[in-house]
Amino acid sequence: MNICIFVGARPNFIKVAPLIRVIRKAKEQGRAIDFHLVFAGSEEDPTLEGTLFDDLQIDRPDVFMGVSCENLNELTGLVMAQFELYLQQHPADVVVVVDDLASTMAASIVTKKQGITLAHIAAGTRSFDINMPKEINRLVIDGLSDILFTAGISNNSIANKEGAELSKVYMVGNILIDNIRANRSRFVRPQVLDALGIADGQYLVLTLNRKALMADQENLKAMMQALADGAGDLPVLAPLRSRAVDALRLAGFPEGKPLHIVPPMNYLEFSYLMAHARGIVTDSGNVAEEATFNSVPCITLNSYTEHIETVKQGSNVLVGEDPVLLGETVRLMVAGQWKDCAIPDRWDGRSAERILQILLDKTRSRE
Repeated sequence: MNICIFVGARPNFIKVAPLIRVIRKAKEQGRAIDFHLVFAGSEEDPTLEGTLFDDLQIDRPDVFMGVSCENLNELTGLVMAQFELYLQQHPADVVVVVDDLASTMAASIVTKKQGITLAHIAAGTRSFDINMPKEINRLVIDGLSDILFTAGISNNSIANKEGAELSKVYMVGNILIDNIRANRSRFVRPQVLDALGIADGQYLVLTLNRKALMADQENLKAMMQALADGAGDLPVLAPLRSRAVDALRLAGFPEGKPLHIVPPMNYLEFSYLMAHARGIVTDSGNVAEEATFNSVPCITLNSYTEHIETVKQGSNVLVGEDPVLLGETVRLMVAGQWKDCAIPDRWDGRSAERILQILLDKTRSRE
């Protein structure tokens, strides 16, 4: 079996790395299986830190398509054209895509037009806001997919309600967790903690990435002030990329105690930072998922989450974009007054093994 794994952006590498590792192991054991990793972006992509692939214990992509543009419709067209040519020159039995980017949707459309089996990791995630470009991407990708790999029972339910056949939907668990299980002993304590004299468990983490949140400068400033007030004397470490730093500065929120803006970290350092925090404030679903597995209190700056298990069972609490609610919830976090939490079903670090076995079984059934 020949598998093409398509990746659209840095977070996708983290989700496909466990699958690559189990495929590589199966191949070493003599299984008739091979794969190629295709990246929509370029080798110079600034989000791909130099240590990323070593940290994830995978090789660099076999192909860098070099597509980079802000206009999503233009990006979709460019990816479709290049990925079609790639598949014609490199036949595959299965194409595996992950998440909900425009490039992922483009690759999915091309895959189906080529008559190749399409498998989607992180299927069934929904915001139920059709005005979000990613929501449209999700609907298209899931609608085209022959195999839908979901992280939880709620995602299964969504896929089934939208018409996906039961035989196509598999709850394999959250593949992000595979990385934590595989790499926990390799996590690296960031030097900034020592530089600032901060002990494990004695800090909060802030991440910002959502464009809509950063665009409302007045409310962003109010939210950051609420975070600072709620944190009190507890330092808040914010490993932010330039866009988020610029947004904070435009909003007029001054850097300094308790907010410490630090450079983006590599995978192993950031994983350590999250695993040893007193609490996390984020607008990232992936960060909230990892916090749930680590049983670290987490506040999500959004009114919804694609994985409701992080709220119902895990450590996640949604505060929307409400500064007052954020401040109150941060105070509870700092005081250690948090809800009991558990790890959702099948978030056990073996999702990639389940995915590979299903792919192998499906391929055999078609022979």
